[in-house]
Amino acid sequence: LPLYLKPGKHQLLAKIGDAIHEYQFRVHKKRYRTQYIHLKSNKRVNLTKANLNRYFREKKVIIEALHSWSDQGKVALKFIPPIVGRFNDSFGYKRFFNNKPRKPHSGMDISAPQGTPIRAPAHGTVVNIGSYFFNGNTVFIDHGQGLVTMYCHMNSIKVHKGQVLKRGQVIGTVGKTGRATGPHLHWGVTLNRTMVNPALFIAPKYTKHFKKR
Repeated sequence: LPLYLKPGKHQLLAKIGDAIHEYQFRVHKKRYRTQYIHLKSNKRVNLTKANLNRYFREKKVIIEALHSWSDQGKVALKFIPPIVGRFNDSFGYKRFFNNKPRKPHSGMDISAPQGTPIRAPAHGTVVNIGSYFFNGNTVFIDHGQGLVTMYCHMNSIKVHKGQVLKRGQVIGTVGKTGRATGPHLHWGVTLNRTMVNPALFIAPKYTKHFKKR
């Protein structure tokens, strides 16, 4: 369910063979925290025409990667943490950059020293890598059946497009490239083309490794 879905009654139609099943569900209102971030330069807040054009070009590439689909017989829904660090429940935060409102935060931020290894949380295939205006050095991993993970602000990338990964394999290191105020990993998870909270996929036995803020 996307962050912008309005509270209230909704329905889901599922087609199984020739039969269509209808499911009713209710979305409740949730109040997310507000986060104010100060950047020394306004160039990454109020974009120039050139940077804005770059953003729109990159956005198409990013969306294509996040919308990847591959048929897999079995998909891991419980991940190991990509890094051990200080994380917060930042998914859904209402964000202000230099007091300018921006879209809600659609991933999880995990703070760790620059150079900390980042590992694949589950088996998958690298569908794209790149260096982007906002996201910095980024890797996208397709885990199958519409489940795709994204790793942003990396200092170094140690995988290539098309590479098949095993769970725990190093894909790069923590950095602060793109729009970042310090070294950290922005970890995004997309399920069926919708950004969802990465915390939903972390196996309970691994949560003890995280240090909450």
